[in-house]
Amino acid sequence: MSTTAEPGTHALFTETPGYPMTRATGCPFDPPPTLRALQAAAPVTRVRLWDGSTPWLVTRYEDVRALSADPRISADATLPHYPHPGAAQKETRPLIRSFLTMDDPDHARLRRMVTSAFSIKRVEALRPVVQKIVDGLIDAMLDGPKPVDLVQAFALPVPSLVICELLGVPYADHGSFQSDSQVLVKRSTTTDQAREATERLIGYLERLIDDKLARPADDLLSTLAGRIRAGELSRREAASMGVLLLIAGHETTANMIALGTLALLQHPDQLARLRESDDPKLIASAVEELLRYLTIVHNGRRRVALEDIGIDGVTIRAGEGVVLAGDIGNRDPAAFSEPDRLDVDRNPRHHMAFGFGVHQCLGQPLARLELQVVYSTLYRRIPALKAAAGLDGIPFKHDGLIYGVYELPVTW
Repeated sequence: MSTTAEPGTHALFTETPGYPMTRATGCPFDPPPTLRALQAAAPVTRVRLWDGSTPWLVTRYEDVRALSADPRISADATLPHYPHPGAAQKETRPLIRSFLTMDDPDHARLRRMVTSAFSIKRVEALRPVVQKIVDGLIDAMLDGPKPVDLVQAFALPVPSLVICELLGVPYADHGSFQSDSQVLVKRSTTTDQAREATERLIGYLERLIDDKLARPADDLLSTLAGRIRAGELSRREAASMGVLLLIAGHETTANMIALGTLALLQHPDQLARLRESDDPKLIASAVEELLRYLTIVHNGRRRVALEDIGIDGVTIRAGEGVVLAGDIGNRDPAAFSEPDRLDVDRNPRHHMAFGFGVHQCLGQPLARLELQVVYSTLYRRIPALKAAAGLDGIPFKHDGLIYGVYELPVTW
């Protein structure tokens, strides 16, 4: 190990620490302990990524929130020194140019095209649809064999069915698009695998959009097709937006359903509060607390400084990469009392699980609704639900851009 710290590295380390970091054994719900040490002693410090680059890592809640809304910080993934999560993501970002990795005005222009579909009023109208989907999947679980993998039988189908309904994508195709999505959200994916999965998804969405151009329906892909007819989007741009919405619409919520359930099973007192209550306020509070506690976007939000920025005694220079670590930010004791305790009564609406600022998650109203329906239904209808394996036998997505579990065997 080197004994000479790189400029910007805190004395806590003898060399620049690698990022992302490893969680402690037996603590799969908690951020890596190194992040906690950095938050306390070196809240803005350099870290080393997969490609040897050394962007700044920001770990305190207040700083992450401030920089997330700072116009001097860019989300543009085409900028030099943008801190890509891995080689595959660097390879495919130019193939799927989404508003997530753009700055205004392009970001705002493209985002506005789909914002209305995720308005609180429009999403709330979907509650009966989501409830019917959830009840139907639980009926099938109760009628089937056990143990059962909650991921495949429930956590994945719920948001997949909903986003397919919203977009106008045939759910019969879920096997292929879920398989390609899994490839794109793993850091270990090779560039060839990522390129092939990306092109398959874009080709698939282009064919669907062609169909919507010929036969418009009341769905989001038809809305994007209308933008093509109006000359506001190219066919490739519309397909890229469809890929983003399809992946984001099922990957994140599916992981929250399974991981949130596992966390509750490990905290039976909190699970009992949910199972025994029909208070919508408690259900909503539990959703916000699980979002905060788990923060499944666990590789930080990636940015580039456009100007010199002074923060916590450090100067981030223009052009340098920045990683905003919302997972440890949501465990900051300066923002949340007893942050490492799961408390479904907490209702921490100021958490940053959905990000903050202009790039905060577009689909958060839909995610909240789906989680509210799931958490208020699953444990009441299957009150004896329990894990059919210990924590050490459950495969966690340590290699994923989105945290969760690959499988969750349950029984009752």
